[in-house]
Amino acid sequence: MSPKVEPLAVPGAWVVTPQQFGDDRGVFLESFRGDQLAPHVGHRPDIVQTNLSVSAAGVLRGIHFADVPPSQAKYVTCVAGAVLDVVVDIRVGSPTFGAWDSVLLDDADRRAVYVAEGLGHGFLSLADGSAVMYLCTASYAPGREHGIDPLDPELGIEWPATDRDGRPITPILSDKDRDAPSLATARASGLLPDHAAVKEFYARLAAQ
Repeated sequence: MSPKVEPLAVPGAWVVTPQQFGDDRGVFLESFRGDQLAPHVGHRPDIVQTNLSVSAAGVLRGIHFADVPPSQAKYVTCVAGAVLDVVVDIRVGSPTFGAWDSVLLDDADRRAVYVAEGLGHGFLSLADGSAVMYLCTASYAPGREHGIDPLDPELGIEWPATDRDGRPITPILSDKDRDAPSLATARASGLLPDHAAVKEFYARLAAQ
C-alpha cells in the first residue's frame, strides 16, 4: 500500500499520491504514513497538531511560514473540494530562493503535499466548502508565525482565475494576508529563514 512520493521543484517539498482501494461501499486509503515518508524527508515527521480549514471558492490563505527553529513542517491534504496548493522557497541563500511550485489537491486523487520547515506555504480554494487538513510538527505559536504577500508580482505565483467548475473567482484574503510584506521587503527586514541555518536544523532532525 506504498504511496508514490515525488519531489517538487522546491527542495524540501514532496507530493504524495496514495493508493486508493474502492468498491461498491466507497473508498479506503492510508492518507499518511510517517515511516514511508521518512526515507524521503530524512526523518520521521513528529506530528503534534492537526488543523482543519474550510474555505469558500476564491479564498486564498498564505503565504505562511514560521521561524526556524522550530518552525512547523506540514503534511497537507484536501479532504473535500479542491485547492491549488503552493510551496515557496523563502530560504535566503538557497539556490532556488524565490522559486515556487504548485499541486492540485482534491477529493478525487486525494494527494498530499509535505512542506518542510523553512518553506512558505499557501493555497487557493477552487470550490465552496474546500476542507484542508494539515498535520503539523509544531504547535501554533503566534509570535513565530509570519506571512508574505501571495499576490506579490515579483513572486509571480500563477493563481487560477476560475474554480474547478470553470466559474470566475477573485482571491479573497484575510486582512493579515493582504497586508503581508513582499518577498523583497521580508528579506530586507531579516524576517526570512537563512538557508544554511535551515540545513543545520534538518541535519539535527535526521540525527535524532
